[in-house]
Amino acid sequence: MNGVVFRLADLAAHAGVELLGDGEVRITHADTIQDATKGAICFLANSKYRHYLSKTEASAVILSREDAAYSRTAGLISDNPYLTYARVASLLYPVSDVAGGVHISAVISASANVDPDAWVGPCAVIGENVQIRSGVRIGPGCVVDDDSFIGENSRLVANVTICSGTVIGKRVLIHPGAVIGSDGFGNANDQGAWVKVPQIGIARIGDDVEIGANTTIDRGSLRDTVIADGVRLDNQIQIAHNVRIGEHTAIAGCAGVAGSTSIGRYCTLGGGVGLSGHLEIGDNVHFSGQTLVTRSFKEPGYYSGNLPAVPNGEWRKTIARIRRLENVMQRLSALEKQVLADKSENNSDDQA
Repeated sequence: MNGVVFRLADLAAHAGVELLGDGEVRITHADTIQDATKGAICFLANSKYRHYLSKTEASAVILSREDAAYSRTAGLISDNPYLTYARVASLLYPVSDVAGGVHISAVISASANVDPDAWVGPCAVIGENVQIRSGVRIGPGCVVDDDSFIGENSRLVANVTICSGTVIGKRVLIHPGAVIGSDGFGNANDQGAWVKVPQIGIARIGDDVEIGANTTIDRGSLRDTVIADGVRLDNQIQIAHNVRIGEHTAIAGCAGVAGSTSIGRYCTLGGGVGLSGHLEIGDNVHFSGQTLVTRSFKEPGYYSGNLPAVPNGEWRKTIARIRRLENVMQRLSALEKQVLADKSENNSDDQA
């Protein structure tokens, strides 16, 4: 509980959706439909949970018009219950405001320009010529290296590292442990020994981007790595050097994007997706979880490229058959040649 109370009618007006039932119902918090108690609002976005409508103790449910016919509680009718829940929850759980200032333990270079309305938290380090704009919140233990820029109202939660030259847009949210602008994996081979290739580009993050915990975004090797406006990156994602990600694309946890790959706008990558380097992915392209992408996909659509789990014995049989495919193909090719030869011989006999 956070102490805020809203009338259900006010929540309907805020979210721009239709009120179902008593608008005077008081809402104090959000919960799941199966565990909710009095004062809670929950949402139903998947019809397989519809049976909870007759059991829930929630004071209100956000649901579709179709599901509303099964509800015995007040609620909000929405074409997109999950989106409506997001808007309602933002009222119930507002981000705490923090006054501007600098914690006594923070270390800030004399050449840095930190807006008086920004907050720099405990043990944070701000390097040379850094620009930090109004409303920025730098959490404890963060490092913002030389020549970096952070736009208005962006927030680094804690222990975030912003490497030199990185540009962060407005209203960006970066979760703990993320590293932005680190060197990419650039190495040239000299007779078996590796020689580091200088990474001279930077990382550019657009407005309204969210970057998950322990996600890493490498700086460019020559051109910049660019994350466009509205992108959502989950936890533990690797974005390599020179990658470009278009507006409002969303990538789930543990995905990896190799160097110089370009991803379009409004794409989605499921958890664990891997993209090889130097690929071009068009707008509105969607890859399901664990898909391995080794070629470009420029046309919109939904793509998958991995085998789901099966019992171990079945998997071993499948692998054994795959290993015999080359032999099978050779035998099939020989049979085709024999059939063609026999057919040609029969045609010759008929003409004779």
